[in-house]
Amino acid sequence: MTRTPRRGTTALLAVMAGTAIADNYALQPALTVVAADLDVPVSAIGLVPSAALAGSMTGFALLLPLADRIAPNRLAAAHFTALAAALVLAATASDAAVLVAAHVIIGAAAAVAAQANVIAGRLAAPGRRGAAVALVATGLSAGILLGRLVGGALTDLLGWRAMLLVCAALAALGAVAAALLLPAERPRAGTPYRAALAALPRLPLREARLRRAVATGGLWYFAFTLLWVGLALALARPPHSLDPTAIGLLGLAGLLGFAVLPFTGRIVDRRSPHTVMTAAVAVAASGALLIALAPGSVIAVVVGLAVFDAGCFVAQAANQSVVIGIDPANSGSLSGAYLVLYFAVGALGTALAGPLTDAVGLRGTTGAALAALVAAAVLARTARTPDRVPSPS
Repeated sequence: MTRTPRRGTTALLAVMAGTAIADNYALQPALTVVAADLDVPVSAIGLVPSAALAGSMTGFALLLPLADRIAPNRLAAAHFTALAAALVLAATASDAAVLVAAHVIIGAAAAVAAQANVIAGRLAAPGRRGAAVALVATGLSAGILLGRLVGGALTDLLGWRAMLLVCAALAALGAVAAALLLPAERPRAGTPYRAALAALPRLPLREARLRRAVATGGLWYFAFTLLWVGLALALARPPHSLDPTAIGLLGLAGLLGFAVLPFTGRIVDRRSPHTVMTAAVAVAASGALLIALAPGSVIAVVVGLAVFDAGCFVAQAANQSVVIGIDPANSGSLSGAYLVLYFAVGALGTALAGPLTDAVGLRGTTGAALAALVAAAVLARTARTPDRVPSPS
């Protein structure tokens, strides 16, 4: 694949990543409204976020390897077309089953956000991979942070069905932009797609650097999900008794991470990504420590979350540049294996957050998250890698 893409390609990939991943979260603020409209229990509509997550993990496993085999313009256009169709299906759903099934497809098609990261890293000029990956990660983070906010606002303004149709129109626009503006050169993968899928479960066993990336990233994502879910549960109870809207606004604390991400890539390109990861996880740990020391203070929680999110976002961008750099020609398969395991560990944190918060409170839950962050920092610090991520040959 050529490494001289047209000006603005990486920025376009960042916008596409944010637009696609936001569709996983757009309906979440309106779940009770949807349940009432479809006349079904909230518990049935509550399956929508889980369906989107299941779809995303399926997409990471089955569709990310296609980034090593199909031209970026064709691949992204196909994914955005499928995304638009699934959003239309969700918008016209007459029952919960159809809505849940549509969100499995939405989650899978939104894997184009991860493919954008792979494409950007492969297209980057020598010594610029970290910057390219960080820019796409910025777009992706913006989509995650703003997806719920924009989805909720559009639902209040237009209704949830019209909101999903607006998302579908944006996805269709993304398909056109991808077809016209992304590179048309086909990557040269060393193995057929079927063989790549068969080899996917063995990649972590065969590649030590991938195992370390999964272990390190999994630890901070475990801490991330554990702390955020535990915090949402704790703040809904006395003495805070915050309503869902107020708890949801805490997500804006992640804007600090969004702000620092563009600068992360430049540092990764100049220094070892593991040095960046170690520092970033240490920053995240300081945020978790602040929350653990003063769980009753809303100010301490907000400041702690801002620092915690920033550290986790920066660490993830640096870690993904490592994964892509292991073997740029097969970075789609490597990223697929990484993200499936990464999200699986995060799901474990989500599952443990409730019981742990009930047993030891927010301070104990935050302490468990802090311990995972310290372990991640130790792993990143002891990694034996070159000072720079190797550029594609």
